[in-house]
Amino acid sequence: MTTNAKPESLGAENLILTQPDLRSLMAWVASEPREVQGQFLNDLDEGALLALPFLFEAWALDHQLPPEGDWRTWVILGGRGAGKTRAGSEWVRAMVEGSRACDPGWAKRVALVGETYDQAREVMVFGDSGILACSPPDRRPKWVATRRTLVWPNGAEATVFSGNDPEALRGPQFDAAWIDELAKWKKPQEAWDMLQFGLRLGDDPRAVVTTTPRNIAILKTLLQRSSTVSTHATTEANAANLAASFLEEVKTRYAGTRLGRQELDGVLIDEEEGALWSLARLEEMRAGDLPEFDRIVVAVDPPVTGHAGSDECGIVVVGAVTQGAPQNWRAYVLEDATVSASSPTVWAKAAIDALARWEGDKIVAEVNQGGDLVETVLRQIDPMVPYKSVRATRGKAARAEPVAALYDQGRVRHVWGGLDALEDQMIKMTAQGFQAPGSPDRLDALVWAVHELMIVPAAGHLRPRIRTLG
Repeated sequence: MTTNAKPESLGAENLILTQPDLRSLMAWVASEPREVQGQFLNDLDEGALLALPFLFEAWALDHQLPPEGDWRTWVILGGRGAGKTRAGSEWVRAMVEGSRACDPGWAKRVALVGETYDQAREVMVFGDSGILACSPPDRRPKWVATRRTLVWPNGAEATVFSGNDPEALRGPQFDAAWIDELAKWKKPQEAWDMLQFGLRLGDDPRAVVTTTPRNIAILKTLLQRSSTVSTHATTEANAANLAASFLEEVKTRYAGTRLGRQELDGVLIDEEEGALWSLARLEEMRAGDLPEFDRIVVAVDPPVTGHAGSDECGIVVVGAVTQGAPQNWRAYVLEDATVSASSPTVWAKAAIDALARWEGDKIVAEVNQGGDLVETVLRQIDPMVPYKSVRATRGKAARAEPVAALYDQGRVRHVWGGLDALEDQMIKMTAQGFQAPGSPDRLDALVWAVHELMIVPAAGHLRPRIRTLG
């Protein structure tokens, strides 16, 4: 069935479908006028009508549905309010429920592990998107408070545990587990290890992890395992189920910030230990109102080659205020205009467009790889473009260190938004080099721009004068 096809019958039998067909049916209903939607509901028998709100596969967002294939752990990364809890609750239902209320399901013993016992109970069990709220009346489990356990009509059980109490997981055994907000736990590695030893029942024990990402080792390691699958969603992906005032408020306050990327976009920001830049420092250096600049440059780090498989061409725009003594100078990173370098013409045009957009003074380009070709390509597009070539004589980390020192002094600031990919590269550069795959093209361009605006002229300004002794 396609989303544009009207079903031949609108009776209850249409609710006994495979997941793709069921989603197609619901998509068709949602796209039809109100009178057609009303006819669909009126034609359902009583059983189908009562079942409709609990057919999660029909209403779920893509990130809330388990990926296909052979996996042991499914990690759902998402921003606040992205629907992670609902996805976890519905996954537990799908594991323990059978075709009829008392029929056995796929899992019989489930671990529900939250940060604390109270949070696990209030969010995973009794919450607005918790298991009890999602369960139809004939399959709703009973809460046995003395055992901290949910018991289903078919005998399946789910017991609440605290991620801050790893020893409580020593001994019990399970065939499924739902782990909530792993990145918040105080002892995540210890609790995870204890859970894995107990996840040993059945033919294929599985776990789902629902969490807003944070830069912790266990989460990064888990995501890298071949037995792990993941889905991801931003807060805004679930906008239909969130208050509009909430979305407006959090986007106004946190869009373009590190906290916003983590808590709203659900992005795992992986900061390297010993990096020359820290996320906290970058967050402190957000610019407010921009001043009138004395100079603006567009720095370019061209790729070695120009085809579909090439590195990106780093293009970064930086402005500077250079009035008074050098210690009072300030630089502002205005735009990351980096492009995929499918051909030299593409990146050259992007750099020239950025120069015009910001009314910049010149383009600064590294020529270690391209030599005179870099200038030639630029001048093919604009013969009069102001241009300066620079050549690297030291390694990337050595060139970056004095620029990082300017950040530490509070003399370089970033505009709000649009610099996420650049900042991701910055927090991967250490004194020992770039600790990530590929080349830090954006960071190289930034370094050249700040060198041109701040470091080179300051060196000339501060060069001591030679006195003649007579």
